[in-house]
Amino acid sequence: MKLAVVLFNLGGPDSPDAVEPFLANLFSDPAVLTMPGFVRKPLARFIARKRAPIAREIYAKIGGRSPIVEETLLQAEALEKAIPEHQTRAFIAMRCWKPFTHEAAAAVAAFQPDHIVLLPLYPQFSTTTTGSSLKEWKRVAALAGITAPTTTICCYPDLGGFIAALAANIEDSAAEPRADVSYRLLLSAHGLPKRVIARGDPYQAQVEQTAAALKARLSWDDVSICYQSKVGPLEWIGPATDAEIRRAGAEGKGVVIAPIAFVSEHSETLVELDIEYAKLARESGVPDYRRVPTVGVRAEFIAGLAQLVRQSIDSVKNGKGAGKTCPLTAARCPRTGTA
Repeated sequence: MKLAVVLFNLGGPDSPDAVEPFLANLFSDPAVLTMPGFVRKPLARFIARKRAPIAREIYAKIGGRSPIVEETLLQAEALEKAIPEHQTRAFIAMRCWKPFTHEAAAAVAAFQPDHIVLLPLYPQFSTTTTGSSLKEWKRVAALAGITAPTTTICCYPDLGGFIAALAANIEDSAAEPRADVSYRLLLSAHGLPKRVIARGDPYQAQVEQTAAALKARLSWDDVSICYQSKVGPLEWIGPATDAEIRRAGAEGKGVVIAPIAFVSEHSETLVELDIEYAKLARESGVPDYRRVPTVGVRAEFIAGLAQLVRQSIDSVKNGKGAGKTCPLTAARCPRTGTA
């Protein structure tokens, strides 16, 4: 069987000149700025123009560009090899920069697959990430004339391979602790405005599912969930990662910080966690600060994704769907039909 697996992610600018249009694409998304298009689009351009100089400074710290495409290509290659029983091709669809979703759709159409599996590289579902990517795929796939049977994996917050990869990375990073330091494990995820969650977005509940699965697997007693990357004046879910780092410093705790909603390295890990929060930790009196890598192409994670793909295909063959994983109160979970 010719199998196409479409990997979705946000994307990132590939040069300093791409920063402003990348931001404009991000804030033009109605899932990010929920307002009429005639207001949203000019506002998105204004926000992008205002934030571009700061964003360019951020990307300058990691070579002027995001590494997310290269990281995702490695994941795609590894996933193809992990599903040898089919003629498997993995395609990359980025939401806000190249390769865009319509480019992925054109490549899939040219491949002429017998089956398509849509696989977001967001373990936890949010309307602002997975929801937006899948909506765009539906639009451009129709334009590309794609008619192959298609199944969708919407989320995998406690997938065994994902949790195993995270746990292994945490254990590696925490190895050889300082004898004079007591450590706190911070599980950091990208934040969202509280109003997004209040509308029924299941993201926060699924982040908590990931954290619960990790806690069950690890032997850590001192563990906190926190949220990073806040922008704008709205109230966001918390506690904030920077506040948790300050609290750890005030209590004399060492910090092992693990990104649990990102599966590849990019500015929010390489700059925010590695540079900005490391500096904050030193200034806050944290005696030892260690950052856990993202799962990347760890064998456990790739095997978990391959398992999801196989289960997705089997669910069609058997006439069954995957189970719902978010709380019934999360009205915008895609399995309710209201996302």
